[in-house]
Amino acid sequence: MTSARTRERLINRLREKGIHDPRVLDVIRNTPRHLFIDEALAHQAYDDTALPIGHGQTISQPWVVARMTELLIEKTVPGKVLEVGTGSGYQTAVLAALCEQVWSVERIRPLQDMARRRLQTLGMARVQLRHADGGFGWASEAPFDGILAACGRPDIPEELLSQLADGGRLVMPVGEAEQQWLTVVDRIGDDFRTTRLDAVRFVPFRRGILR
Repeated sequence: MTSARTRERLINRLREKGIHDPRVLDVIRNTPRHLFIDEALAHQAYDDTALPIGHGQTISQPWVVARMTELLIEKTVPGKVLEVGTGSGYQTAVLAALCEQVWSVERIRPLQDMARRRLQTLGMARVQLRHADGGFGWASEAPFDGILAACGRPDIPEELLSQLADGGRLVMPVGEAEQQWLTVVDRIGDDFRTTRLDAVRFVPFRRGILR
């Protein structure tokens, strides 16, 4: 269930769905997704589907992780990335394999604790984790060359836009619960250019922290 053949089958599915960046495909192939979910669901680890991780959250389907990552690095690989919503830590691990530094915020402490242990096991030294309300970003470490938010809301928080570096890119789902769109924002000086892309469905962007 975690064999090279199983992983390659997932990579072929991602190619069929339009993921072509070899850097992204290689990272998805080599990142052990089965370590980021409950052992009881390990047989589904390399299916292209979202899976529950507890606390009303999910690990995103591999296509979503690959697509968001591909968009984030499309023009250039960002050196410093802010991730809003660490969740299981899977997307974090994918970003850390490509980018110089990843600063990841999670509002649910037990999820963050599990993600930290998994990332440490994999030797992901490029990752900094913080238990906080992701809607405020990580102002003390801004600006960020890239921002990726793994939760949907009707609009993009001004705090996140203000923490995006000139020339940087933000990727997140935007829209109501029943209709969200993967959205890219490129910052050029004080101009924010927004592009709406694929229809998606993410868990909602919630405020506050949970211990």
